[in-house]
Formats: sequence, structure tokens, C-alpha cells
Amino acid sequence: MFRKIVLSFITAVLVLSYPVMADSGIEGQVDEFRSQTKCGNVSVVIYDHGEITYYGDSEGLYQIGSMTKSFTGLGVQKLIGKGEIKPDDKVSDLIPGFTSYYDNKEVDLTVENLLTQKSGYTNSETDYPSATESMTLTEWAMSISGKELKSMPGTEYAYSNVNYNLLGLIIENTTGMSYREYMESEVLVPLNLDATSVGTPEDTDHIITGSRLGFRNTFEYEVPVREASIPAGYFYSNTDDIGTWMTAWIEGTDTSMDDIISGLKTEGDYYAGWERFADGTIGHSGGTPNYSSRIVFSREQQIGVCVLTNLNVASTTDSLCNNIFAELTGKTGGGLICDVWTVFDIIFTSVSVLGIALFIASMVTKKKGFLIGTGSALLLLSVLIFILFPVIFGAGFKEIAFVWAPWSFITGFIILVTDVVCTAIKLIVVKADEGRTKTG
Repeated sequence: MFRKIVLSFITAVLVLSYPVMADSGIEGQVDEFRSQTKCGNVSVVIYDHGEITYYGDSEGLYQIGSMTKSFTGLGVQKLIGKGEIKPDDKVSDLIPGFTSYYDNKEVDLTVENLLTQKSGYTNSETDYPSATESMTLTEWAMSISGKELKSMPGTEYAYSNVNYNLLGLIIENTTGMSYREYMESEVLVPLNLDATSVGTPEDTDHIITGSRLGFRNTFEYEVPVREASIPAGYFYSNTDDIGTWMTAWIEGTDTSMDDIISGLKTEGDYYAGWERFADGTIGHSGGTPNYSSRIVFSREQQIGVCVLTNLNVASTTDSLCNNIFAELTGKTGGGLICDVWTVFDIIFTSVSVLGIALFIASMVTKKKGFLIGTGSALLLLSVLIFILFPVIFGAGFKEIAFVWAPWSFITGFIILVTDVVCTAIKLIVVKADEGRTKTG
């Protein structure tokens, strides 16, 4: 509950952060996005009643994050369509030895629970850690087997990467093929998605390197792709292929796609890697430590938009995509939403500068009151950051600081801790000097 309250407060602040862009056109919106986020690469593809338009590099390859789930979902739906698995099949039957518990009692998970994000798993890295670089899908699944669920399967929606990585393993166990082999032969090749790859492409020439925020700038940043995390979020693609992908979904060229769309009946429904929004719009977002993406489309309105970027500013990327879609459908979009990492970059850039200033002040002063007050305040702030951030983001402090957050975050935190230590040392020295003065 505390985590939800804090994130809701942050979201409320973010919505007010950037001004509305009035009549700026699509290119103007992309330029504004670049200016506000400092993102170096943005590619956009638009489907408008059969016509495809590209903005930016259409051949550059980006990680597409959780947009990957719709590919995995389609792969699973094809198995369902062929009768090789059923929605009510138990996960424990498809993954031998896998168990799950709720309220300390063993419970059954189904394929449908995973597809609809109603398994009882959450996206908490603390509770359900992602795979290490060396793990296979089977090894990772066994590492979370037997863990307690947060809700009874089938009762509550909770977005989780766990669900789609388990679906990736179900694909392997059902077909006898590797996840990569199956997805390439049954999904990518039939749809002519020649540039899309399951994980890191063999040909790296067209990869647009990811980046990371820091001190109101961006820096190139690469994160190794973990094989057992690919089904939930680590495909690479470009807007050329996504245009083809979007066309297939809008024009209804695949019966498995039609089955998935029919499973998204009302606003808020989630199925097979897609979510239904207002007015029948369907879409999904993606975010990794160094990329963000979003796709939305409407069969009824024959409109689709996808935005790919090489910076983790997911909320801002979402709002850019949504605003372009709104413009194409004759509606008025809002302003760009400032992403939480952008806010933290601004905050911790300021913390870094203030921390350096306080360090200098502490080194030159001999006032015990200043040293005690400053040291105590900085110690309290450091402890709160160290304790609260893992609670808010559902991940360990190390992962937040060294993988996801802007470089300014860990820099600012180190400066704070350094200030606390140096202030304490200076206070000891000042007291010692006072003691020598009195005895002398």
C-alpha cells in the first residue's frame, strides 16, 4: 500500500511537469521529446488506413522491452489453436516439478492465468528474482518454484514478467524446440519479420546502443541480455518490422491474432501480451534499463503508432505515442509526461551539487552545531533513501542504483554518505581541538 501511495504521488507530480504541445505536428512532438528527455535516438512508425509512415531511422534496432510479450503471447496462442495446449492446462503439468503456493497451500496455476497476468506473481524482484546471466529457462523456473503467491490464481490482476518467462518455458517443453527456434520458425518467419530477433541479433551493425540518464545528459549504456528473461522483454526490432507487425494485427491476417483480440473484451483486459484501453484501443509498453517503447493500435479506426527509443524514459515514451495516436484520430493530446527517472535525475543532480557544497562548508567550519545538524540530516536522508527505494521499486538497492536509476542517483548517494563520514570526522577533530585548548 505504501509503495502504491508513493508511486501515485510521483505520477501526479510528473503529469504536471511538461507543458502541452499545441499543434506541433508529429515531427514537432518528436523534437520536443528529444529536447525534454535528452534521448539521442527516436524512431516512429505510423499505420494510417493502410499507409505506413516512418520518422527517424527505420532500420535501427532497439530492444523493445515488454512489447516482446505480445510475440510470446502469439506463440502460445498458436499452440492453443493447434490443440497442443489448452488455456486451462496446469503449469505444473507443463513444467515438471514446478509448484506454487498461496496461503501456505499448494495451488494450481493455469496457462490462462499466465496469459492474463492473474497468476498471483508480481513484478517484485525481491520476491521473484529474475534469472542470472548463466541460467536457462528451466533453471530459473526451478529457482522460483514453491514461492508464495501474492493472490489466489485467477482472482487479481498483477503485471509480472514471471508469467511470460514461464510461458517461454512452456513453449520449449511443449514443442521440444528452444524458445528461440520456435519463435523464429512459427512467428517471425511467417510474418516476414526479418530484422526482429529473439534476444541480441547476430549482426550487431544496426543496433542502436542503449543509453542512461545522468546529470541532465545521456551516456551510452549496455546491459547483457539474459537468455531466461527474453520471453518477457528482450526482443530487438526496428520500425520497419514493427510496421509489418502492426499491419498484421490491424488488418487481421492471422486467426491466432483474431483469437487474441477477441479475448480483449473490455477496457483494462489483458491477454497474450496486449492490453485493451479506452475506445477499443489495444497496446503495450516496454522498458529496459536502456530502452523504452510503446505500441497502440485500433482495428476500428485503422490507426496504429509505435515509438522506439534508446533511453529508459517509459512514461514520456508512452505519452509521445499516445499523443501521436490522438492527433491521428482527431483528438487533442496532452503534454509529455515526465518519467520518474528524469525526476530523480534532476533531484540527484541537485543533491550531488548540494552535497559537494556541504562537504566544502563542513571542512572549513569549526561550528559544532552546524556539523551536528548537517551530519544528522544527511545521515537521516541517506538511511531513508537506502531503505525506502527498495520498498518503492520492489528491487534491491544495488539493482536500482547500478542498473536502473540515472548515474546521478548513485553519485549523489555516495556524496551524501561521504559527507556524513567526513562531517563526523571533522566533528571529532573540532572536539579534540577544543579539549586541547582547555587543557592547555
